[in-house]
Amino acid sequence: MKAFPKLLLLALGGLLLGSSALPAQDTVTPRREAQVEGRAARQQQRIAAGAASGQLTPRETRNLQRRENKLNRDIGKAEADGRITRKEQARLNREENRDSKRIYRKKHNAKVAP
Repeated sequence: MKAFPKLLLLALGGLLLGSSALPAQDTVTPRREAQVEGRAARQQQRIAAGAASGQLTPRETRNLQRRENKLNRDIGKAEADGRITRKEQARLNREENRDSKRIYRKKHNAKVAP
């Protein structure tokens, strides 16, 4: 009979510990969302650095910024249901790859800001 109260105590303790960990899981940004959002933020910094250094003309900056705004809208749509699926992540990664190549090409062409 002494084993039963110990098992009951362990089971209740496990439930309490398990339930207290659940709210913490909701606040953690899942890996896919963090990867996509982090990359978008780094690309935004690259555009800002290019504009500040004169490597990007105002027109190039405006066009790249418009592409980044579209990417941010697409990320918002993908996160609307609470998480980004693998298919959505693949699509966002393709869009980010295209934008990254555009940023590089625009920053390294012969045009400079006046």
